[in-house]
Amino acid sequence: MLNTPLTEKHIALGAKMAEFAGYNMPIVYSTITEEHFAVRNGVGVFDVSHMGEFIIKGPQAFDLVQKVTSNDVSALSIGEAQYSCLPNLDGGIVDDLLVYRLAEDMCDEGEQAFMLVVNASNMEKDWNWIKQNNTFDAKMSNISERTGLIALQGPKAAAVLQKLTNVAVSDIKYYTFVKGEVAGLPNVIISATGYTGSGGFELYIANENTAELWDKLMEAGKEFDIKPCGLGARDTLRLEMGFCLYGNDIDDTTSPLEAGLGWITKLKKSEDFNGRDWLMAQKTNGLTRKLVAFTVDDRRVPRHGYLICDQDEKEMGVVTSGTQAPSLDKPIGMGYVPLSYSAAGSKIWVQAGKKLIEATVCSLPFYKPQA
Repeated sequence: MLNTPLTEKHIALGAKMAEFAGYNMPIVYSTITEEHFAVRNGVGVFDVSHMGEFIIKGPQAFDLVQKVTSNDVSALSIGEAQYSCLPNLDGGIVDDLLVYRLAEDMCDEGEQAFMLVVNASNMEKDWNWIKQNNTFDAKMSNISERTGLIALQGPKAAAVLQKLTNVAVSDIKYYTFVKGEVAGLPNVIISATGYTGSGGFELYIANENTAELWDKLMEAGKEFDIKPCGLGARDTLRLEMGFCLYGNDIDDTTSPLEAGLGWITKLKKSEDFNGRDWLMAQKTNGLTRKLVAFTVDDRRVPRHGYLICDQDEKEMGVVTSGTQAPSLDKPIGMGYVPLSYSAAGSKIWVQAGKKLIEATVCSLPFYKPQA
């Protein structure tokens, strides 16, 4: 089992540790609910150093990234990021990822540079897939092992971070980033991204400086009651927003159109990309199933893998994600169902043991932050 630069910090803080994507990761420190509300109402900090980071640069770096990703990289200016996915040739998803357009001072004249941030569980698969598609004059480097990543999330994240940097963090708009000094540590990428729906920043930093940055953030956040948060709260937070989790809600057999990710699937972009013809045909022919969100009035929680049935108890899908939503105080879930059951208000039934639980399809997000 691999460690992150912060593993010893988590153990010292009394976190419950478990294997995740090959890494020894903190699942919870206090309770999932306490950590969840720390992020919703204040500020929490997560270790996400297990994520993978690839640098793609060179004269044809743009061409390679545009071919392997579904979103339109031509829309990115320097200092901007976008959510995207890596389609396979059959319309499925190799992985979902973030694409960063880096400053051109990383390259020779006329070149471009990108950072791709991928899921830890798919790191090797993604690298091999992109490498297989690299028929361009593009250089690839895997900087995952030397890059730490801390997610500072919540409405008070900016106030904490501003204490540690001269960068005007309030000027960093959603899905943009800057490089600057944080807590006296150089070359930190400050990215206004995250997977919680409560705002905040992701901080990319050299591995050897990650533990020091963690300590400085925890110290700066004391007056805001900052909480270290584990993967348990990360999951409840992302699910309340309806954000997909790779391996649960999306995988090699699910198309981005079925998963509600048509907004990152730019079928009309100028350059061709993997799976485009397949996805265009699926759009033309129409979907047969769709990933939906649903709420449950029963107290029983719909769990990953539970069957979804129609009113005649006929199996028609499966729960991909489910939890007791702390912000809503009710069970929620997502799963694939036939298109005829996908409209908001539709009734479906979840098989929990011998019991069928009635559920109602709803729109996303489950949790809508108050203005």
